[in-house]
Amino acid sequence: MLNGIPKMKWRRLDGRRIEVPIEAEVEQILKRERAQGQRLKVYIGSDSQVRGNLIEFATVIVFLREKSGGFMLISNESRVGRIALKERLLYEVARSVDIAYRLCKLLDRYDVDLEVHADINTNPRFKSNATLQDAMGYILAMGFEFKAKPEAFASTSCANKVC
Repeated sequence: MLNGIPKMKWRRLDGRRIEVPIEAEVEQILKRERAQGQRLKVYIGSDSQVRGNLIEFATVIVFLREKSGGFMLISNESRVGRIALKERLLYEVARSVDIAYRLCKLLDRYDVDLEVHADINTNPRFKSNATLQDAMGYILAMGFEFKAKPEAFASTSCANKVC
């Protein structure tokens, strides 16, 4: 467990488990895509869904090929209990920052741009907006490019679909 975040288990969208460390898997992806002449950009985001007393978290690493589609890797986690909205949203951000930090040197080595996406609304009428400054400060302080709703597709669309 790092920074309160359990070791993430990863899978592909089709359900196949990733048995090697995520850094090794991502490096193989970067090598393969480069050998095929692809230029990639990576987006990391997390989302969560509350179902009664269960909270489902999903974190995704989205690989977009320049003009040629994309794919993603997924990590899910379940927690029993209730937590406040702000704490839940900051935990989502912490999951995303954790994996971004683990991958950033590798992505730099392969000259791949990275964005961290947060499922936080920029509109002050929404409750999640109360967390915007904290999340943005954390992500930017770690040196990552930050996007929130409506531009945060890795969290609001991709992670949301696999929660």
